[in-house]
Amino acid sequence: MRRRGTGRGAGLLVLGAVLLAGCGIRTTSVPVDAGAAPSRVPCSVPGAFSGTAGQGGLPLRVYLLCGAQLEPVERRSPLPEEKAAGDPVRTASALLALLTGEPSEEERRAGFGTAVKGPLTVGAGRKGDPAGTLRLSRQPEDLPPTALAQIVCTFAESAAGESAPGGSGGDSVVLGGPGPYQPRRYSCTGELKERPESAVPSAPAADGASAS
Repeated sequence: MRRRGTGRGAGLLVLGAVLLAGCGIRTTSVPVDAGAAPSRVPCSVPGAFSGTAGQGGLPLRVYLLCGAQLEPVERRSPLPEEKAAGDPVRTASALLALLTGEPSEEERRAGFGTAVKGPLTVGAGRKGDPAGTLRLSRQPEDLPPTALAQIVCTFAESAAGESAPGGSGGDSVVLGGPGPYQPRRYSCTGELKERPESAVPSAPAADGASAS
């Protein structure tokens, strides 16, 4: 016995395929794998301070990498606060030690990392350098751009950066290296925080009082 409606159903299927093709939609007989949904990291550490939270020490802010951007993290340094007060070099040394250290477990879970690798030290400027100059044990321009961006923004928004002459609200820092090259002023901008892999804005250090 022949069933009615079979030909009609097939015709509807053909018509549907034609309509989909006319709308610019390609039909497929296999599932399409669009890949995993992009993961999102919180870029936020619970609590006021990470690392040595709840312990004594100097509260400091450093800039770490998270989600391809620079994000601030509050930490505590073992350096006693009274020893860092009024001493930009001590403050810079404590900040650099925090930047070169491995992120804590809670920081890693939040998506934080650092491009600043040791050995790397910081000291005072030389005679003839502008006051407030900090000299790294490596030439700043020889560092990876992301590492230099972390150092510049971390120093610039600390007492180390505010001590530099001509600073505008602690948004820049004068850095040099171990070589005979003149130090330069490096600026921490909003664009740099969003794209730390780009070149750090710099300019010749402003003339002013010299380091003794």
